[in-house]
Amino acid sequence: MTIENAVRAFAGAVILISLGLAHFVSPGWLWLTAFVGLNLFQSAFSGFCPLATVLRKLGLKPACAVKS
Repeated sequence: MTIENAVRAFAGAVILISLGLAHFVSPGWLWLTAFVGLNLFQSAFSGFCPLATVLRKLGLKPACAVKS
């Protein structure tokens, strides 16, 4: 799995989990959904993604480094 795929999978999972928590526990969990969305939005323009940095340190490779 590449860093890019892992970031998308993690973001999608966090969004779905926070939506479930907002529905069943408290609407305050929607702030987590907003945070993930804003982070994805800013990373599209700045290129900075904290999760990508963590995943790189854990050994995942960027898509350009993976040979298919």
